Amino acid sequence: MAARVAACTACHGEQGRAGADGYYPRLAGKPQDYLYQQLLHFRDGDRIYRPMTHLLAPLPDAYLYEIAGYFAAQHAPYPAPARGPASSSLLERGRMLTQQGDPARDVPACVACHGARLSGLAPAIPGLLGLPRDYIGAQIGSWRGDLRRAAEPDCMAEVSKRLTPEDVAAVAAWLSSLPVPEPYAPEAAASLTLPLACGSQTFPMPVAGGAQ
Repeated sequence: MAARVAACTACHGEQGRAGADGYYPRLAGKPQDYLYQQLLHFRDGDRIYRPMTHLLAPLPDAYLYEIAGYFAAQHAPYPAPARGPASSSLLERGRMLTQQGDPARDVPACVACHGARLSGLAPAIPGLLGLPRDYIGAQIGSWRGDLRRAAEPDCMAEVSKRLTPEDVAAVAAWLSSLPVPEPYAPEAAASLTLPLACGSQTFPMPVAGGAQ
C-alpha cells in the first residue's frame, strides 16, 4: 500500500505528514472513517479540488477505504507549531471561540465536537491541531462558500456560516499556535454529546469484500 499511495505522499508528504507548502494537510493518524469520507467527497464532487477528483475518479469505495486505513495507521511525529504574526486580542478571541463558543450567536465551541484536547471524536471527527493557519482558514471559508460539503446534516457547514471572517481568522490563528500533545488520538465514539447532528458520524462504511 505504501507504493500505491505514492501519488498521495507526493503532495501530502512521507507517511502523510503534510506538504511543505502549508496547504496540503496532514493525513497521518486521522480517523479512517473521516479520511474515507473526504476521499469520497473529492471523488464525487462534494469537495472541490480538481486534481484530487481526477486522481480518485476511477477508484471504488472499498479501495478508498483501504487508502484511508493506511494513513490512519501512520503515527509520524508532529512538528512544532509555526507561529505567525497575530495580536494578543486576535488569539484571545480564537481561544474563546474554541473553548467556549459564542452562545449569543448559537456558535458551539470547537471542543464541543472535536474534544477537550481537540484530538477529534471517533469514528469521523478529526483533530484540529497540527494544521497550518492558512489551511484552517481556507477550509472554514470553503464551507462558508459551499465549496466543501459533508454528509447531511452537514454540521460544519452550519457552524461555519455562523462565523464572521474575523472569527475565522481568530480560530485559525489560535488553533495553529498550539503544540500537539502526545499521545494525540480521537476520543472514543459517543464519549461526547454533540451540540448538533453530524451526518459524518453515522455515514455508512463499505461492506466487507467490495464497494457499497
